[in-house]
Amino acid sequence: MNVTGKQQPELIERPASLPVPTSTKSGIALLYNEETNNTYDVCLKLTKELLTIQKLDVVCTSGSESPANHRTVVLRRQAAGGLGLSIKGGAEHNVPVVISKIFKDQVADRTGKLFVGDAVLQVHLLRTAGDEVTVTVRYLREVPSFLKLPLGSPGPSTDHSRVSSPLFDSGVHLNGNGNNTAPSPPPPPADKPRYEKRWLDAVPLPLLMARVSRCKAATDQLRSNCLDVFALDGASTNILQFCTAAESTDWLQAISTNINELTQENIKMINKYCPSDDQTVHMGWTCGSPEGGAAGRASAFKFLALRGPHFYIFRSPPISAADWGQAETTYNLYEVLFKVHKLWMAEDCWLQARLYLGLEHSPEQRDNESLCFSILVGHGQSHTFRVELASDLATWEKSFQRAVFWEVQRIRSKSYMCSSQGSVLSFTVDFGSGFSCAEGSSKTALWRYKFSQLKGSSDDGKTRVKLLFKNAESNQIEMKELEFANLTAVLHCIHSFIAAKVASVDPLFVCSHGLPGHT
Repeated sequence: MNVTGKQQPELIERPASLPVPTSTKSGIALLYNEETNNTYDVCLKLTKELLTIQKLDVVCTSGSESPANHRTVVLRRQAAGGLGLSIKGGAEHNVPVVISKIFKDQVADRTGKLFVGDAVLQVHLLRTAGDEVTVTVRYLREVPSFLKLPLGSPGPSTDHSRVSSPLFDSGVHLNGNGNNTAPSPPPPPADKPRYEKRWLDAVPLPLLMARVSRCKAATDQLRSNCLDVFALDGASTNILQFCTAAESTDWLQAISTNINELTQENIKMINKYCPSDDQTVHMGWTCGSPEGGAAGRASAFKFLALRGPHFYIFRSPPISAADWGQAETTYNLYEVLFKVHKLWMAEDCWLQARLYLGLEHSPEQRDNESLCFSILVGHGQSHTFRVELASDLATWEKSFQRAVFWEVQRIRSKSYMCSSQGSVLSFTVDFGSGFSCAEGSSKTALWRYKFSQLKGSSDDGKTRVKLLFKNAESNQIEMKELEFANLTAVLHCIHSFIAAKVASVDPLFVCSHGLPGHT
């Protein structure tokens, strides 16, 4: 309906695929260590194939470095002013004594060898407040939470790398009158070691077959502004925390984009060496929910794959050809049904479309049903899986449609044994001719109908189904009642064939989802 004076939004055409450029990104985050219950600043560096966690450390930039990364520094107290540093920690806190503040242009600062975060290993003459104090220090890469710099504090490349925030002002101050400073001593000789803070690579995580999650371990509960990344070998980032939901979503989107890009490259490599009837359409990580929402059962990550005639559920990604035979569960594609759960999005319908197509970042989800899909299998059973982004959900839906279409085109027909009024029959769904039924010992059809003649159906949810067909000559409705051992599989097969038949007359679908070797 057109509204006078308002411009109608442009219709968004649903693409066959969602090409997303590879993301290269870097930034600061907080890393939470569950074992020590501490958080500390890290730098994240994202490339096409790696997510690298960098940690601050003090490195020697010139001269000879002392063994074990220890630094021994001599502090000479000036007549005006003290040592110019503050410390925190100690045995009462079960942490090392750590330099928490260094006052600019005072003794400690002018040495160029001491930094906020240095653990004090050894001290001489500190208690006697002598004119000369010798300290041995080592930089703590993982500073306890009450000593840490605030997230986003100045990095090592600035002139403030040895200046702490006001969080540390309550520590013990080893300085005199902060307003009086002594004149700067001459610079150290060229052969003396020089130090500075730098971000150093600490944990490299390969992104091929990696997974990313915002949920607490073994639950469906979302963590606010947090995510984990797990590599194929089991290594993980631990919990990464971000300042805002927008920043967390940006990183989730960027990391997921690179993982998906690597997955697509891997699929192309696999398909090069597989026949056309064994092509992989899509695969990737999801979070599997307990069947029926069973209480007390934890969620678990599952690796799903659409390959050839089957839908696979794995505990871990298949690496070798033999691994494909080790799937936890395997189903025939045409005998299962894909169902998307409700997807909460903004009220604006055009924003909804853009979110669903992956053209916008997905917002925070309001319940555990969001971004979920189910695979309905025989005998009323189902598997429910959750993904992290709306674009992931759209990809799985389109991939499932494509895989089922390919498989129906390949097999062309499927027959099931059934019974009707005490007789054993063979019921066939044929892509070209429609439905037919024949006696078990004969190939002569008792009746035959086209797909377009099926006008309705009903079943008892167990074994029996009534199919309603319109007779082409009399225009009368004719009912065929059949009984199957696995009724759900038959109904799903009928749905798959009808969906494939409808899709085959859609030029846009056929063009974008053509058979392997014909795309």
